[in-house]
Amino acid sequence: MASGAKALKISKARGGLAETTRFLLVLFLAAVLLRTFVFAPFMIPSGSMLPGMRIGDYLFVAKWPYGYSRYAFPFGLASFSGRLWSAEPKRGDIVIFHHPASGQDYVKRLIGLPGDTVQVRDGVLILNGKPVPKVRVADFLMEESANSPCRYVGGYAPQPDVENGRTFCRYPRYRETLPDGKSYEVLDQIHGVADDTPVYRVPVGNVFVMGDNRDDSADSRFSPEVGGVSFLPEDNLIGRPLLIFFSTDGSSSWFKPWTWFSAARWDRVGKSY
Repeated sequence: MASGAKALKISKARGGLAETTRFLLVLFLAAVLLRTFVFAPFMIPSGSMLPGMRIGDYLFVAKWPYGYSRYAFPFGLASFSGRLWSAEPKRGDIVIFHHPASGQDYVKRLIGLPGDTVQVRDGVLILNGKPVPKVRVADFLMEESANSPCRYVGGYAPQPDVENGRTFCRYPRYRETLPDGKSYEVLDQIHGVADDTPVYRVPVGNVFVMGDNRDDSADSRFSPEVGGVSFLPEDNLIGRPLLIFFSTDGSSSWFKPWTWFSAARWDRVGKSY
């Protein structure tokens, strides 16, 4: 009897372990499918998309808007070429993409579609031979923090604004409006090297992307040899940002949980794109 009871216990233990293993496998597969086909997290690593996106913003990225290439699959699981259920992106979309040279995921704004001509002349975007309206609006004031210092370029160095012990970085801000009516804000600090470019004709199967922080963005205006993107293959598009689910100013510590809340920028949570 004792040996029978012992065998029954072992059998139950093995059955419980098998059930737990199956549950964990199903959970893992569900997470992989969700990340591949529906949503994926992404953290803004630089200030190239100021003023709309800030370092330390954590986003949910929608994976379905442009279809699925091999870069949509995590862990390098896929190796096919082309896109499944491909859909055309739109000018003005903010896109997450796989950088063709560095292999990292980047975020920029899509400016030119296949066949478009793109140029910047005296700081003004020229799309298909026509200037894109660019209107000066109020300066952008960004609070300086641990992960967001006052980063200026090309000798532009305004006096920071200080209010109640808080320091704010000041940037000249403009509103651009594309021909289809899509409107967004950009920063333009100086007349820099990328404010006068040749005419770029976007090849078939590629797009042209630019950062909203125009003087501090390595994008399609620059070649991969100097850290830029050049023409971006459409197959490298991963998705489009949906909303910010968390944002931090960088002052928290993993070993001090209470700082996770004090460092959070709660006013940015829920912002959609």
